[in-house]
Amino acid sequence: MKRRVAITGIGTVNPLGNDVATFWDGIRQGRSGIGPITRFDASALEVRIAGEVKDFKPEQWIEPKAARKMALFTQYAVAATAQALRDAGLSKENIEPLRTGIMIGNGIGGYEVLEESMGKYFAQGPRRILPLTVPEIISNEAAGNIAMAFGIKGCALTMVTACASGSDALGAALDLIRAGRCDVCVSGGTESTITGFGIAGFQIIKALATKFNDQPQKASRPFDRDRDGFIMSEGAGILVLEELEHARARGARIYAELAGYGVTCDAYHLTAPDPEGDGGARAITLALQDAGVKPEEVQYYNAHGTSTPLNDMLETKMVKRAFGEHSRKMKVSSTKSMTGHLIAAAGAVEALTCVLAIRDGFYPPTINLDNPDLEAGCDLDYVPNQGVSGNIDVAVSGSLGFGGHNGILVLRKYRP
Repeated sequence: MKRRVAITGIGTVNPLGNDVATFWDGIRQGRSGIGPITRFDASALEVRIAGEVKDFKPEQWIEPKAARKMALFTQYAVAATAQALRDAGLSKENIEPLRTGIMIGNGIGGYEVLEESMGKYFAQGPRRILPLTVPEIISNEAAGNIAMAFGIKGCALTMVTACASGSDALGAALDLIRAGRCDVCVSGGTESTITGFGIAGFQIIKALATKFNDQPQKASRPFDRDRDGFIMSEGAGILVLEELEHARARGARIYAELAGYGVTCDAYHLTAPDPEGDGGARAITLALQDAGVKPEEVQYYNAHGTSTPLNDMLETKMVKRAFGEHSRKMKVSSTKSMTGHLIAAAGAVEALTCVLAIRDGFYPPTINLDNPDLEAGCDLDYVPNQGVSGNIDVAVSGSLGFGGHNGILVLRKYRP
C-alpha cells in the first residue's frame, strides 16, 4: 500500500498576483499578467514584453537582512513558502524539523546577479564582482534559504530539469513521503530570468513571441493559429505535501491529494519534443498507473501549452495518444495564456492551479484562443477564452522541458 499524500498548504508569487487569492481571481477572470518589460531597457531586443512579478515586497515575507543576500528566484521561493506554511498551519515553532523535507525545482538560478557580476568582471576586473555572487546564483540556494528561514533539517534538495523542474520536484517529493523519508515536504518551483541576457538567450533560439510587443496581453495564445512563441515569466509556486495520516492527526485542512507521478525522457532533441509525442504520452500513462486512475476518470488536463508552434501541436498529439477517444471528452487548457511561461516554476504553479480547480469545480480558460490551429491538429476542448464550472475529481498537469524531460502529475479530490 502506497502512503497517501495530501496537499495541505499552497503559496505563490507570479505575474497575476503575489498571493494565492489574487492569482486565482486572475485565473477565474481570464486576466493576463503579461506587459512591457520594466526591469531593464529592452528597446534593442526583438522581445520587449514579459510576465514580470509586480509590486513584490520581500520584507513582507522575509527578514530584510536575509533578503539582501538572496537573488530574486530565492526571494520568490521563500515568500511563496511562507504563504504555503502559514496556509497549512505550520511554522518554525511547530514544524518537526527532522521529519520535514524540501524539494525545489529551479532551472537557471540567479540570472540578474550573474549578469551584474559578469558586467563588473569584464569592465573592472575580478576584484569588482559582487561578494555574494556564487551563493546567490546557484540553483540550490532557494532550498537552502527555505531551510534556514523555517528551521527545516530534513533533506533540502533541488531538481533541475528545465521547464519540467517544478513538476518533477513535486513528483520527487511525493516519492520521498511515500518512502518514509519525511512526513512533510515543502515542494514546488521558482525562477527569475527576466534580464537582458535571459531574454536575448531565449530570443536567439526563436523560442519567444515577437509579434505582439504592442499588445502584450494577447501575446500568449496557446493552440491558436497566430501563436509565435512563449512569453518569459517569473515567480514561484510552493505546495506543502504531507503524509495523509500525519495531516489527519493534526487536523489539517486538506485541499486535494497528489496521487501520481510519471517521468520519462524523449532522448530525441535538445529543445524540440518527440515528434510522435511518445515520451510525454508514456509519462501520462505512468502517472495514471501510479495513481490507480483510468484515463476516462480524468476530467481536466492542464497543458504545458507554451504557445510555441511546435509544442502545442505535439502536446495535443501526446494527449490524444495517452487518452485515446477520451481526449475529446475531457477539458484541456493552458494557463500560460495568462501567466506566461515561468520555466522551472511553471509546473508548480500549474499544479497549484489544478488544486484550486478541483476545490472550486472550475475549468480555467485558455485566453487568446480566437482561431484554433486545426491544420496542426489542435482540435480538443481547450476551454477557449472563458472558464467554465463543473465537477473535477481528477486533474492531470503536464510539463515538458528542454532536453526531452516529461513530468506528469495526477491530482485527485480528497475523499477520506
